[in-house]
Amino acid sequence: MEYANHLNEYAPAPSEAQVAEEVAQLKAAAKANENVEVYKFCYSTIDLTTLSCNDSVESVTKFANRAVEFYGAYPEIPNVASICVYPSFVETVGLAVDGSPMRITSVAGGFPASQTFLEVKMLEVAMAVENGADEVDIVLNVGKMLTGEYDEAANEVEVLRNEAGEETVLKVIIESGALKTPDIIRKASLLSMFAGTDFVKTSTGKIDVAATPEAAVVMCHAIKDYYEKTGRKVGFKAAGGVRTAEDAALYYTIVKEILGEEWITTDLFRIGASSAANNIISSIVGEPVKFF
Repeated sequence: MEYANHLNEYAPAPSEAQVAEEVAQLKAAAKANENVEVYKFCYSTIDLTTLSCNDSVESVTKFANRAVEFYGAYPEIPNVASICVYPSFVETVGLAVDGSPMRITSVAGGFPASQTFLEVKMLEVAMAVENGADEVDIVLNVGKMLTGEYDEAANEVEVLRNEAGEETVLKVIIESGALKTPDIIRKASLLSMFAGTDFVKTSTGKIDVAATPEAAVVMCHAIKDYYEKTGRKVGFKAAGGVRTAEDAALYYTIVKEILGEEWITTDLFRIGASSAANNIISSIVGEPVKFF
């Protein structure tokens, strides 16, 4: 399908100076959201992540069991949204969280570089879902975006959207740190939405530049513009580099101020994190906690 021509129906991206000015305003506004109630909500949006070369059935089982134990340890804090792992560990997580409300997220589609055959990406997505993934995070083909092959990049997303099935939540990682400019970040976000994603996500966390407030602002405005044209709500996920409760509150503020209160739900806002979980818990309870 041709997607690139639809980009002309949308306003151009803001300049870097305009983005910087808006980020400064949002950082000031975020101070009012640095409180326990916001931190509790932010904790509930976390896709608790382990994506390491050291992962094993034993370590992932322990990680997932610990996440389930949180329900009893801190009943006053809503638990994380999901556990995010490599596809080969989806079944492992499923066994550990069985009987709990915990959702399972799998990265797939050649994560983190997306540099493999489309057929391999399709099989990996299909196997992740078959093994029990409720949500799948794939990576937009950054190389194709940077060379202007917009239709090819979007068509890959469409194929993987179909492979995952409509019952599976699909998140497309645009790797904003590699795209760099507001123009390409906006185009990548819009193309992913045209192709059917349920979320646009900032980063894999596997390159030097991960989530930034600047990228989040551009992406959230793209989501807003797409919603105003189509009536379809697409979620936003910040991932990589979100380490503190204050970081989480900033992304919460960006989403709330640009997209509105309707997006303040785990169905439309997520944070991909590992180290942030302990820091947010610590900020909620008022003392250092190392639960994970």
